[in-house]
Amino acid sequence: MAARPAVLFDVDGTLVDSNYLHVAAWHRAFVELDVAVESWRIHRSIGMDGSTLVRSLSGDAPGEIQDRLKELHSRYYRETGERLRPLPGARRLLDEVAGRGLQVVLATSAPEDELTLLRRVLDRDAVVSAVTSASDVDTAKPDPDILAVALQRAGVDADRAVFVGDAVWDAEACRRAGLESIGLLSGGVSRHELRAAGAAAVFENPDDLLAQLSESPVAALTGR
Repeated sequence: MAARPAVLFDVDGTLVDSNYLHVAAWHRAFVELDVAVESWRIHRSIGMDGSTLVRSLSGDAPGEIQDRLKELHSRYYRETGERLRPLPGARRLLDEVAGRGLQVVLATSAPEDELTLLRRVLDRDAVVSAVTSASDVDTAKPDPDILAVALQRAGVDADRAVFVGDAVWDAEACRRAGLESIGLLSGGVSRHELRAAGAAAVFENPDDLLAQLSESPVAALTGR
């Protein structure tokens, strides 16, 4: 039997309200190493592959500085773990997707330690069919490799799946992978930018997507 169609979810900024904690952690790391980067530039890069983010924002600093920046970001982000919360409707959205007979896949490139935090906050492992993490690929979004891994683990082709994310990097990766994507405003990126990057539909947050699920690209999966 063919595997059930799948809805692939980014986690940071899509299901868990974490993007601005990432911004603060990165900013603190840059300040500590005396690398001048404005917070808005960091926010514009959230969702991008971590190594690419550091390289671009640090002005291609020496390798040891880039490595130290990533270490500091991880430490400072973990320190804010108690402030992480699911975005409105996130848990109910996953439950509803699973209840419609679709696979729920967490297609994230978060490092394992961060992913452990996020999954604990989300508290929906019971409905999740497959998960990816940073250890699965060399380069994360906008490179589409993490999506290829997620699709493989779900056992479906791109035409039997939809991706839900919050960043232009998500939409661009999906476009490269030939995968339809839905954008959420909960990551702090505008509707226009998500649409321009390739998102087929845009909603405010998981709760808004849940309320309009039957009119969203997710609904079309039930007939495939």
